[in-house]
Amino acid sequence: MLNLTAHWSGYLSLIIFIAAYVMVIFEETTHMRKSKPVMLAGGLIWAMIGIVYMQAGQPDAAHEQAVHIIEEYGELFLFLLVAITYVNTLEERRVFDVLRARLVNLGLGYRQLFWITGALAFPLSAILDNLTTALIMGAVVMAVGSQSARFVALGCVNIVVAANAGGAFSPFGDITTLMVWQKGKLGFFEFFVLFLPSLVNWLVPALIMQFGVPSAKPDPRTDRVHLKPGARGVVVLFAATIVTAVCFKNFLHLPPALGMMLGLGYLQMWAFFLQRRGHKRNDHDMILDSFSQVQRVEWDTLLFFFGIIFAVGGLGVLGYLTLSSEFLYVGLGPTAANIVIGALSAIVDNIPLMFAVLTMDPQMSDGQWLLITLTCGVGGSLLSIGSAAGVALMGQARGIYTFMSHLRWSWAVGLGYVASILFHMWINARLF
Repeated sequence: MLNLTAHWSGYLSLIIFIAAYVMVIFEETTHMRKSKPVMLAGGLIWAMIGIVYMQAGQPDAAHEQAVHIIEEYGELFLFLLVAITYVNTLEERRVFDVLRARLVNLGLGYRQLFWITGALAFPLSAILDNLTTALIMGAVVMAVGSQSARFVALGCVNIVVAANAGGAFSPFGDITTLMVWQKGKLGFFEFFVLFLPSLVNWLVPALIMQFGVPSAKPDPRTDRVHLKPGARGVVVLFAATIVTAVCFKNFLHLPPALGMMLGLGYLQMWAFFLQRRGHKRNDHDMILDSFSQVQRVEWDTLLFFFGIIFAVGGLGVLGYLTLSSEFLYVGLGPTAANIVIGALSAIVDNIPLMFAVLTMDPQMSDGQWLLITLTCGVGGSLLSIGSAAGVALMGQARGIYTFMSHLRWSWAVGLGYVASILFHMWINARLF
């Protein structure tokens, strides 16, 4: 590989990447979807790589690197396509509406609801993702907290921390954990040793913030929502799909994305069965169009991943990730580097950070790979803009849960961040 860090193509690629990322940060202001600038940046960076390698007479070297990144993105894309389709289907079958209605109708006080929404967000995020979990629990907080802006603000901070922490101990809980698992750095069951450190990450700030939650009780509500026919079957098939993906990876040594695609086949057949049955009974609620759920996939997010992975991968081919690896993992050491990178994920999206680490591929123990998985997963909780969960809730609770309302409690979240790292290094010391 050529070292192009001091070449015109390297400098120009850095400028393009930084400019694209600035546009991503200001998405709310410019109203330009985040996938557009990063896709343009990724394409331009690789065009320059292609030109330089052609001039050097090594086009095959650049081609080999590009194909490798396409393979990595392809596995991630197929995995997420199926997972998001299942989540969309669960939403269409009213599974989340029923959960929300039941929580709202419990008639509990604000402090009880503060703990229940956080306690549900933590495990739900390990199965779904932090964004979907935050939106579901955020809707509950908004529904019961219409009379208390303080409860809504604190409830949203609590949900963001719980959702990000819950995703850190599961291979399915966050894009970064999925990337680490698919790369083969950690086995499926190894992630679960992060359960207690992740729990500490949520509990420490939650215990502090609970004293700011009003002790009053909201007015009771009697919302009634029923599951659509076939909803329980979708839940069972989603669980079966996850098991299938794990079996493909652990026992057949095949990409888990293939197991997920088999799981999509489960859903397609279940939809066909419901559709036939619904037409016979003239029951429109029973009819499930599985392809419409595929169409509802958040393509902006999937294309954003494409642009980021190719742009960061391009910077790696240019030689910048090797420089960064030497500075961080050789100069600072893996522990300090992993903690710093996790803290950076409060400002920079954790996906390019984790992809950069995986591309650098520093020689680390399982304990260190678990540490970067933990810090990249929970570091985004330090600021409201640090994770998809926080950004989504700022939109959902606009004017109540804001950047500043989260920042007031960032010190408590920071204590949880430090506590979870120390707890991981103590309880999992044998892995370092």
